Amino acid sequence: MKPEAVLLDTGFFIRLLNPAFSYHENAIGYYKYFLENEIALVCSTISIGEYCVVGVLEDLPLKNLQILPFNLNHATRTGELARIAFDARRNKILETKERLIIPNDTKLFSQADIEPNIKYYLSSDTESNKIYNVLIEADKLNFRFLDLSIKYQQAFGLLEL
Repeated sequence: MKPEAVLLDTGFFIRLLNPAFSYHENAIGYYKYFLENEIALVCSTISIGEYCVVGVLEDLPLKNLQILPFNLNHATRTGELARIAFDARRNKILETKERLIIPNDTKLFSQADIEPNIKYYLSSDTESNKIYNVLIEADKLNFRFLDLSIKYQQAFGLLEL
């Protein structure tokens, strides 16, 4: 049996690697928590592509990451999830800021949903969290959204000592 894993989005890496960004300390806390608790750190090739817009591949902590390619089964599930998100937006159930990346959100969600060991998805993207909330209502997803604005201790019900 594979250990539990977390799918980390692009925003996580941007905040982890740059102290000037909000939630930098939270990103470091989650990173250490996952490593200490042997929760595998997974990075999608989609997030790598997004990260390379502002950084370079070598910046990422590759020795601690499992790279997840976007495959056919992910693509199929993405279509199902994107349909739900687009319908919710069209029906005014989902209101997001102007964004063209709903497909990337649903691509990442499909990967987290399909891969059996991924139990968490960590992001600082509030718009992505809105999409997750619509999808979790409409269709059972197999992972929990972790909001980077919330410290890992609170997310996992731990006391800060």
